[in-house]
Amino acid sequence: MTQRIPSQGTTAARGAAGQDDRPPPARLAYDRHTWKEIAHLLANLPVALLGFTYVVTVFSTGLGLTVTVIGFPLLAAGLVGARQLGRLERARARALLGVRIEEPSRLRLRLRGGGGFFPRLWMQLKDPVGWRTALYEFVRLPWGVLTFTVTLVSLFVLWPVLPFIARGLTNADRAMVRGLLSPSDELERRIAELESDRGVVVDTAAADLRRIERDLHDGAQARLVNLAMGLGLAKEKVLEDPDAAAAMVEEAHGEVKLALQELRDLARGIHPAVLTDRGLDAALSSVASRCTVPVKVTVDLPERPAAAIEGIAYFTVSELLQNVSKHSRAKSASVDVWRTDTRLLIQVWDDGHGGASLDGGTGMKGLAERLDAVDGLFVLESPEGGPTTVTAELPWRDRSETAG
Repeated sequence: MTQRIPSQGTTAARGAAGQDDRPPPARLAYDRHTWKEIAHLLANLPVALLGFTYVVTVFSTGLGLTVTVIGFPLLAAGLVGARQLGRLERARARALLGVRIEEPSRLRLRLRGGGGFFPRLWMQLKDPVGWRTALYEFVRLPWGVLTFTVTLVSLFVLWPVLPFIARGLTNADRAMVRGLLSPSDELERRIAELESDRGVVVDTAAADLRRIERDLHDGAQARLVNLAMGLGLAKEKVLEDPDAAAAMVEEAHGEVKLALQELRDLARGIHPAVLTDRGLDAALSSVASRCTVPVKVTVDLPERPAAAIEGIAYFTVSELLQNVSKHSRAKSASVDVWRTDTRLLIQVWDDGHGGASLDGGTGMKGLAERLDAVDGLFVLESPEGGPTTVTAELPWRDRSETAG
C-alpha cells in the first residue's frame, strides 16, 4: 500500500505542464487535430449564444434588482452558474483544443469558517473566477460569429489552407481560455489552500493545548495536590508521632520525584531541551532509546535548520516511532535524516507486519496534514506483511532566515 500526500507546490507544476500540451504544427493535411479545431470553431457560435444569453439575462436582472432583497442573491447565484459554464468551456477546450489547465479551487474552500448568510454572500459576490467567466462569455459572441463565418466559408472556398486558418483562430481561443478561465496565476488556488491549511494548523494547536491541559490536570497537578496534603498531615504529626511523620515525608519525597518526572515528560512533549541544545541527532537518538524496538539513527546534516522545522521533524519521528512500538510488531527499525538541496528528508523504516494506512487510527493522517500545512510531503509505503517505510520532506530553512 502506497499513500502519498503531495506538497502544495506541486499544483503549480501541474498547471504549467498543461500549457505545454500543444498540437503539432499545422500542415496541408487534414489530421485529427485539424478536424477537432474545425469542430471547435463551428461550435463557437451556438455555445457563445448560450453563454451570452445567460450572462446578459442573469446579470442585467440581478443588477436591476439590487434595490430589492433578491438582487444580490441573484447575482451570487449567477456567478455560481458562470463557474459551471467555465467548467464546460474548459472541458470543451481540453477535448477539442488540447488545452489542459487546472480547475479553479472550489468556492467552499474560500468560505471556510464563514460567519452567516451575509458574509458568505459577500464572498460569493467577490468570486474572481465567476466574474472572469462572465467576462469570457460576454466577449465570446462577436468572436463566435467571426470564427463560425470564416470557418464555414473556408470549408467551400479556402479548403487547401483551412488547416492554417483553423490553427490561427484556435490559437486565439487557447489564449482566451488560458487567460480568463484558468486560475489567477495560481494565486487564487494558493490562497484557498493556505486558508484550508491554516484551519488544520489551528485545529492541531488547539488539540495540543487540550492534551497539555489534560496531562497537567490528571498527572502532575493531581500528584502535587496529594503531596501538599501529605506534607500537611506530616506537619501535624511531627511532634506527637515523629516516626509516622518521617514515613509520610519519605512518601512525599517519592511523590516529588514522580511529579518531576511527569513534568519532564510533559516538557519533552512540548519541546525537548536536548533538541534546543544539541539538535536533531541527539534528540532523535534520545527518542530512539525509548522505543521498544532497536532503532538505528543516522543524521547527516551539514548545519541545523530553522527551529520550527527541527521541531516538526522531531515530533514527526517521535510519533512514527511510537507507532512502531505500539502497532508494528517489528524486530528492528531505522531513522535516516539528510538534506537534499532545499529540502529536509526523513525516512523511518521498520520490519513489522505492515498494513499501515492514513486512516488506520495510528495518527498517520494527522502527520500528513501537519506536513502538508508547511509545504511538506508525506509518503507511506506499507504493504501487508511489511516492511513499512515512511518518507517525509520538509522545506529547509536556515536559522539565519528566521533569526530576524
